[in-house]
Amino acid sequence: MREIAAAAGVATGAAYYYFDSKEAIVMAFYEQAQEEMQADLVLKLATAKTLEARLRTIITEKLEYFAPNRKLLGALSAHADPDHPLSPFSREVKAIREQDLASFEAAANDSGVKLPKDIQPYLPRLLWMYQMGLILFWVYDRSPQQRRTKALFEQTLKMILLTLKLAAIPLLRPMHRMAADLLRVVYDDE
Repeated sequence: MREIAAAAGVATGAAYYYFDSKEAIVMAFYEQAQEEMQADLVLKLATAKTLEARLRTIITEKLEYFAPNRKLLGALSAHADPDHPLSPFSREVKAIREQDLASFEAAANDSGVKLPKDIQPYLPRLLWMYQMGLILFWVYDRSPQQRRTKALFEQTLKMILLTLKLAAIPLLRPMHRMAADLLRVVYDDE
């Protein structure tokens, strides 16, 4: 709180006038980030037609937006436990997460990705988790201009797109069932 108050040019007590706690400041940061990115994403996604272009747009937008705050995201990464109110998996962050998931759902639906019907509902959550993994890697990437993150993004995006194309092959139906069963185990208690 002292650092935040100093950066804002106010006394520490004054910072508490606007925010009840550190958690309230972080939630305001999350909400502001979501709101500010959403407007840009809507414009950029309107011209992106393929799933590849849409995923690049969403993830690149986030990395660029959060670049000035990598250190803060690193500090927040310690709060991954869904019971912690600042966790991106928590009940308190659900509305922000749901809006983010909607971006991935629209990206998949609007690009015409076809998956088996028992797997399709899970795709937005899987893409969201993929994004979260990339962001976490990026936060700790000490390579110049985060070149390792860029390489990871390029290679994994190719793998995801190929996997989605292969998922449409009827010969793989037994794998579809196994994947759907696994996804239900992971997500159906939410």
